[in-house]
Amino acid sequence: MAKISINIATGSLQQQEMIVGIDLGTTNSLVAIIHPESKKPVVLKEHDGHALVPSVIHFDGTGTATVGDEAKKYLITEPHNTIFSAKRLMGKSYNDVREHASFFTYKVIDDNTESLVKVQAGNKFYSPIELSSFILKELKTRAEHILKTQVTRAVITVPAYFNDAQRQATRDAGKLAGLDVLRIVNEPTAASLAYGLGMDKGEVRTVAVYDLGGGTFDVSILRINSGIFEVLATNGDTYLGGADFDRAIVNYWLSKLNLNETPAAEMAQAFRLQAEEAKKHLSVSASFDGKVGEYPVSLSKREFEDIIMPFVEKTIQCCTNALSDAQLIIGDIDEVIMVGGSTRVPLVKNAVADLFGKKVNDSLNPDEVVALGAAVQADILAGNNKDFLLLDITPLSLGIETMGGLMDVLIPRNSKIPSKVSRQYTTQKDGQGSMRISVYQGERDIVKDNRKLAEFNLTGIPGMPAGLPKVEISFLVNADGILIVKAKELRSGVEQSVEVKPQYGLSDEEVEKMLLDSITNAKDDMQVRALVEAKTEARILLDMTNNFIGKNRELLTIQELEATENAVQRLEYLLISGSKDEVQAAIESLNEISRPYAERVMDQAISVAMKGKKI
Repeated sequence: MAKISINIATGSLQQQEMIVGIDLGTTNSLVAIIHPESKKPVVLKEHDGHALVPSVIHFDGTGTATVGDEAKKYLITEPHNTIFSAKRLMGKSYNDVREHASFFTYKVIDDNTESLVKVQAGNKFYSPIELSSFILKELKTRAEHILKTQVTRAVITVPAYFNDAQRQATRDAGKLAGLDVLRIVNEPTAASLAYGLGMDKGEVRTVAVYDLGGGTFDVSILRINSGIFEVLATNGDTYLGGADFDRAIVNYWLSKLNLNETPAAEMAQAFRLQAEEAKKHLSVSASFDGKVGEYPVSLSKREFEDIIMPFVEKTIQCCTNALSDAQLIIGDIDEVIMVGGSTRVPLVKNAVADLFGKKVNDSLNPDEVVALGAAVQADILAGNNKDFLLLDITPLSLGIETMGGLMDVLIPRNSKIPSKVSRQYTTQKDGQGSMRISVYQGERDIVKDNRKLAEFNLTGIPGMPAGLPKVEISFLVNADGILIVKAKELRSGVEQSVEVKPQYGLSDEEVEKMLLDSITNAKDDMQVRALVEAKTEARILLDMTNNFIGKNRELLTIQELEATENAVQRLEYLLISGSKDEVQAAIESLNEISRPYAERVMDQAISVAMKGKKI
């Protein structure tokens, strides 16, 4: 068994460890390392010079996944089984992505809940965490092939605006791919590191990082002072990127061709890929001519710039907002760094230069700059770069037990301390007057595999229907490493807290074992978690369906009642012995049956309520 050399105080690994930097992107992903001889960050490339791995996953009839260029071939021929832009789904519920569901040519499950979104390919259901893990696994395999050595440790980058759920989802995806994720780093911080900013000990600079990728845009204002990177403000749009340029081109072509109806998935993908070609071509040429099926398409540079101007203006407004949030003026910005493939568009580059009144810095490959910075951060963690301050961090994740015995992480391992995180929970049963809060430490998905630190009861919750009370759980790890856990029912103000002492009595060996176990068992853990979550979701749906039928039986047809009864029985049977995918399919089936009549009954109730009322 391999031994992890880890410094318990800082979480940094010893010098001999190979740690890679990974840019997990919406459109493309890649891996970088610090070259052992030149000591400079380099992107890992195959013999053909290929570094980018398209963030695309294809599932064949047996559920076997292929990733990257091989998977991309199926975007047109098998759009329902070919997943792209999974990063846009990370940490999201269906309600979060409802408005954009038509963007995806694969099936994003509408379960009408706030639980994490799921994707269907064939008969299987995947979370964005699982989808991202396939991409990370491919990157790990490629890195091992190029480096001829095992790769188990990584720094992974995320957008600066990613929330706790999205960061945790990224960390989980890494674990599922067999990687120990040492640090989640903000993409703008990584980009600054790649440009060597902050390397000079006495340097104080204020930097704007403009990052326009395939699916997301963000601008971050950073202050770099003696090797410490502080994000002063971040702004952006999680649904604005090169893909939107492509879609705007497609809509322009469809309108010119008088194709008013939305084309079939295969044709839609063909148009999308041709639009992508046109966009790249027009960054260096004045016009583009091509063909989609039997349709000739063309675009001039002027037309292209007119089409995308609203998107570019939106990004410029975000830059202005970020400056305002940071309480800075344009003259305060020392440097503007360009990140993301879409910054190659001349209109984008010129608009940003005009706003900041200075030439932008795009000397590094915008596709590679984030991965290069991640490699620099990995080098710092490996102890090879002593010029940077790495604030003290928590050695293992801290969280609470949730329904089904699952671990919900509030403070991930390697979080800087002091650190504070709050999250809201609710009751499971009607009239529930108390809630047990069990605090755990560890990296496994099921609490019984982790270490219990504390437990207390929040009592005096007012009697309300399930789901109505709002209980806020706060974790604060102070500068001494003491964990203070608070629980507060927000409607009534009832509060309770507990204090847990520092270091939690774990030896270096115990920490090493917990980390190794989490990676060794990641796949099994994730499958158990997914099954528990599916069964929990099923029980909630069954309760809701039975309540609804009880109240509205006379408004349903005999056929609807029979179909519902069959679907309910099927789901109840699968709760005992079904797999995660079988339970998920049965949930989807019951949802499909109940959705039409639930909407009909709701509409009838509204029309009755509105009778005789003027608006």
